[in-house]
Amino acid sequence: MSDSRDRGLGMDRPIARRDFLNGVAMTAGASLVLPRWLQALEGGEPGPEPYPPALTGLRGSQDGSYETAHLLREGSFWETAGPARDTGEVYDLVVVGAGISGLAAAWFFRKAAGPGARILILDNHDDFGGHARRNEFQEGGRLILGYGGTFSIDSPAPYSSVAKALIQELGIDVSRWQQVVDFEVYAGLRSAIFFDKQRFGSDVLVSDPRREPWEPDAPAGGDAWKRFLAEAPLSEAAKRDLVRLHQEKKDYLPGLSSAEKKARLARISYADFLTQIAGLDRGVLPFFEGRAYGLYGVGMDAIPAQDAWGMGYPGFAGMGLDPAPGPGMNYDSIPNAEADSYFFHFPDGNASLARLLVRGLIPDAIPGKTAEDVVTARARYGRLDEAASAARLRLSSTVARVAHRGSAESAREVEVSYARQGALESVRASKVVLACWHTVIPYLCPELPARQREALAYAVKVPLLYTNVLLRDWTAWKKLGVRSVYAPGGYHTSLNLDLPVSVGGYTCPRSPEQPIVAHLTKTPCSPGLPAREQHRAGRGELLGTPFATFEREIREQLGAVLGGGGFDPARDIRAITVNRWPHGYAYQYSSLWDPFWLEGGETPCEVARRRFGRVAIANADAGAYSYTDAAIDHAHRAVNELLAT
Repeated sequence: MSDSRDRGLGMDRPIARRDFLNGVAMTAGASLVLPRWLQALEGGEPGPEPYPPALTGLRGSQDGSYETAHLLREGSFWETAGPARDTGEVYDLVVVGAGISGLAAAWFFRKAAGPGARILILDNHDDFGGHARRNEFQEGGRLILGYGGTFSIDSPAPYSSVAKALIQELGIDVSRWQQVVDFEVYAGLRSAIFFDKQRFGSDVLVSDPRREPWEPDAPAGGDAWKRFLAEAPLSEAAKRDLVRLHQEKKDYLPGLSSAEKKARLARISYADFLTQIAGLDRGVLPFFEGRAYGLYGVGMDAIPAQDAWGMGYPGFAGMGLDPAPGPGMNYDSIPNAEADSYFFHFPDGNASLARLLVRGLIPDAIPGKTAEDVVTARARYGRLDEAASAARLRLSSTVARVAHRGSAESAREVEVSYARQGALESVRASKVVLACWHTVIPYLCPELPARQREALAYAVKVPLLYTNVLLRDWTAWKKLGVRSVYAPGGYHTSLNLDLPVSVGGYTCPRSPEQPIVAHLTKTPCSPGLPAREQHRAGRGELLGTPFATFEREIREQLGAVLGGGGFDPARDIRAITVNRWPHGYAYQYSSLWDPFWLEGGETPCEVARRRFGRVAIANADAGAYSYTDAAIDHAHRAVNELLAT
């Protein structure tokens, strides 16, 4: 990339502390004097009370949050760590992980044990919430929020009574969703598809011929397809087969019963169904390639055709499949009317849930009293870990060991050691909930049985990139008539203006002349590999990519997609927050890659989540179900297991 091109993109604009957040300032010269595990802890924000939600640049699993865990995985951490300093602190419960599952575990425990129960929550990040991450921006005197992770109160299956009860206790009225969202803000804007020059030969933005639920005034049917086919840079064979796939009602597996067809579809990918069973030209595949990235973290090469049918993808209208789910279907692909109606999105996603949980545990940390005022409340991070509080939350503290003081059967206490501010410290607890992701637990707690450690290691999380870009305005989107863009060949496969939600004192941008946050997502995939191998490769890609590369890709892509509307990346981009999640979604089982899921038998997550002495295991990984209700349900189960001992 030439210097002039970079300047044209605005790469020289001082929008973020790039060098520091890339780890340059953290590591330069440090390796000469510090052991590797200590280097990982030198990147914390200076000052008496940092405010992580307002930080831009490289966030999510930020530098300094994961290096200790990587050294534990490599087996080198304890070579230089030395003994932990005993802080003398003793708790009724220590929770490892300050995501929604960890915070919910603390909530449930205190509810059962009483307000005087001493609880410590430890987390390796500099902010709480786990993947429910809040991004704040200030522009033109306005607070503008974005979600850096978990999007909404939403699930393909109905929320359990436990999860619903917690949502209600937090003061959230899900039934108010239609009152806080105003789709009229985006009246006339539609979804679109962007075909990029590098992959398709030319940069073309075309209206998506399929109508979304939120765009009732968009063209649909034959006219929409006619316009799409006239503009899309696809081969004639691909265009012909796309129309055939969407409009033809043909049984591609004649002679088989509905059950037999589902069994066949469960064992082949949707890509193979389209090309080998339906006989479509391979040029149709890019049209679908990234459609399910946000749910599965892989493309159509790794998604069962049966799941594609359940999600309403085309090709199955004439196959005579009865509506009942088939064996091995993923939860995301099984329609449920009750689940579809249970939805709520805060401007910062489920970060508001995390903030409500923290407020309930540590009232001084987040002022206010309602689920509405929490949206605009400024968290007081300096109040999270005060000795006078029965519940404490200690950030930038990477747990390195969880060990019973004695045998797991007879011990009365568990020692928890963690790295913080260049030192190794330890506390003791009567009970421990491990609400961190599963694959790290065998390194923290090597005394676990071998079979359980193996089951924990099975849960390879889905890597994700959630990027929020603060824009000067959204006039280019308005001029182009788009509100969301699917980019099958792009670095980011989706680019969206967030849902127009106003809650409490927070008002969404309503005029195209106002600043707004655009949300971009990327799921790094390696087509052709098994799903979990794709996730491992994607994790390495995200960790190995510097912020400057992310920024350049963001600026180039937004410029290409929106340039026809007058968008100038150098002028119009005001700030960038890249939420990097190398360990993102919980791994959900698939009929293609997990035989036990299709054929029956005990699942790895059932073995992995077994209580071990005074240690119980939570997190959405414990249910192999990547939704907030799973995190809540397994927090509740883990606490009940400990209370029963």
